[in-house]
Amino acid sequence: MRENGMDWWLIGAVAPILAAGLATMYSFTGENTAALHQLIWIAASAAAFTVLSRTDVRFLRLSSVSAVLFSGSVILLGMLFVAGRISHGAESWLSLGPLSFQPSDLAKVALIVVLAKYFSRRHVEIHDVRHIAVSGVYAFVLFILVLVHPDLGSALLIAAIWLGMIMVSGISKKHLFLVLAASALAAAAMWNFGFKDYQKARLTNFLYPAENLRSTGYNAYQSVVAIGSGEILGKGLGYGTQSRLKFLPEYQTDFVFAAFAEEWGFVGVVILIGLYGVIVWRVLLNAARGATNFEILFGAGVAVFFMAHIAVNIGMNMHLLPVTGTPLPFMSYGGTHLMTESVLLGLVAAQRRFARPAHAAVAKNEFVGPR
Repeated sequence: MRENGMDWWLIGAVAPILAAGLATMYSFTGENTAALHQLIWIAASAAAFTVLSRTDVRFLRLSSVSAVLFSGSVILLGMLFVAGRISHGAESWLSLGPLSFQPSDLAKVALIVVLAKYFSRRHVEIHDVRHIAVSGVYAFVLFILVLVHPDLGSALLIAAIWLGMIMVSGISKKHLFLVLAASALAAAAMWNFGFKDYQKARLTNFLYPAENLRSTGYNAYQSVVAIGSGEILGKGLGYGTQSRLKFLPEYQTDFVFAAFAEEWGFVGVVILIGLYGVIVWRVLLNAARGATNFEILFGAGVAVFFMAHIAVNIGMNMHLLPVTGTPLPFMSYGGTHLMTESVLLGLVAAQRRFARPAHAAVAKNEFVGPR
């Protein structure tokens, strides 16, 4: 079954979120450089989405594609050691002339493709813990390369993508318990030997918010104040005092949700979360109609990607989770993550063109050997 039409539900959910992000970062009284730059990135991302949504994306099933994406991510993350640019304490940016990008975003895409390929050929053997361990090695390599720069937020999201994809691949409850136990031990080891002092401060601020309100806990506190001051209907567009008067730092990036909630209130937040729900629903629906298990697993990985970003960003804005510098999809300022999100949605939307049961020969290649 082929569905050549555009997924208007998906576009209809993304467009108002993009508009809300622009309106939140737009200054009604001063410079609007951020909003202008974001508008340019939105146009570029829309073009990427349109092109990819009309592309034959079955090439992603090729083992060579997975290998190139994974090795390319490793190389780019390695380049950060010698050519990385430091921003907000993390050496996580590479510059190409006037443009800068985060290789960690490519690493997330690569991991989704690699795990979808790996599990689609071995889903009937997922009861063998060896396959969970091998998939964990792929994730661990990227996790460590991101963490050492140090970019804790992106590293945790890579771990979340791996955990989410092994869960949807059919892992047994016994093995899931072992994975969670190993994750807890790894977290304890990172606390003692891996985390920087400022990363530990973020976690302790989460546990004891009242102790460092004037220093490391200031951002999280102001975020909660901004959200609470929005009340039911919000203060109105352009009247958010916490963000417009710069009491709330990073209101265009990490804390854009708090700035939005202050101006649009509880009603606006409910609508925003509803729109995100539509995006995840459409991604999962398109995944469920995939031609092979690769498309199904790839779509599930994309859904995990969005759910993890949304949950972590909103959680840290509401002080339900530690502050990790995770952007809110389609709202936070920045071109790299916006392009990444658009590319992933474009690839998922393109699967609609080949939404049919797989031919026996295709299934054999998918599950028996490399193509």
